[in-house]
Amino acid sequence: MATTADTSPMQPARPHKGSPSAAPAPAPSATGDASRPHGAPTPDNPARGPVNKLGVAAVVITVVLWASAFVGIRAVGPSFSPGSLTLGRLAIAAVVLGALVLPKLRVLPRGREWWPILAYGVMWFGGYNVALNAAEHLLDAGTSALLINVNPILIAVMAGVILKEGFPRWLIIGSLVAFGGVAVIALGSGQRSTADVAGVLLCLLAAALAAVSVIVQKPVLRKFPAAQATWFGIMVGFLCCLPFGGQLVTELQAAPLPATLGLVYLGIFPTAIAFTTWAYALSLIDAGKLAATTYLVPGTTVLISWLVLSEIPTVWGLVGGAICLVGVGLTRRRSR
Repeated sequence: MATTADTSPMQPARPHKGSPSAAPAPAPSATGDASRPHGAPTPDNPARGPVNKLGVAAVVITVVLWASAFVGIRAVGPSFSPGSLTLGRLAIAAVVLGALVLPKLRVLPRGREWWPILAYGVMWFGGYNVALNAAEHLLDAGTSALLINVNPILIAVMAGVILKEGFPRWLIIGSLVAFGGVAVIALGSGQRSTADVAGVLLCLLAAALAAVSVIVQKPVLRKFPAAQATWFGIMVGFLCCLPFGGQLVTELQAAPLPATLGLVYLGIFPTAIAFTTWAYALSLIDAGKLAATTYLVPGTTVLISWLVLSEIPTVWGLVGGAICLVGVGLTRRRSR
């Protein structure tokens, strides 16, 4: 996803740290190529300049593949338990993405650089996936995607506080409305069974883990290309899930071929590819603004789920999801 250099600068070059006259080093791309159009958004200043076409394509790919993941998890769920499914996805993703990353890998993280990688590796690639897989044993794919939609709100709040991306008044109002939508979904679930309430809570846990992970990952992308940062996290998550190895082997032996192929799909597309395209887009765009694009995931998931699994969310799920989307829309309003 590298771009070619532009010979006509659009803004003055900033001095490089430690050198009063040197131009700033360009940020890495998703594939490890450090070239980037001069004056294009950088991780340090993502708001300046238009996002290039590759960045837009990365967002679209991420939304579609992550939406398909909710359906894929639901489809293979009867054959794989939450932990073994996570381990299988990460193992496949580690091999596929490693084949692209390792030939270009020149520098490994050192010392404290490992801390944020370990954090999002454990929380996002490990904890998030296990929690989401467990939730989809209890909830349909569309409802799960609607609940995970709390994630962009959490990211926007934390990005405003931690990354100094701003904390507008409408963000607070919209967040309260969206959480009201989550309460409606939870209320409807509670009227059906306690198992559904557990699914709601697992989805909210997954959303929180993902939100924190995005904030932690953002600074890592200032030094490492998107593919490398993603692969590091995948490897950390894989190591954390190794205790599920025996379970995975047993379930693979008993799983039908379609379920095994579904596991391979989840490992390659929503994991290796989509997490990399997300990281690439995150290196170009503010975390809060990028998170807004995932508002498209629930609707896409419902459509795919209806086409593939014939699943339609309950009335409570649709009403609560609609309230969530209204709240999310309010967070995008600008304060006068």
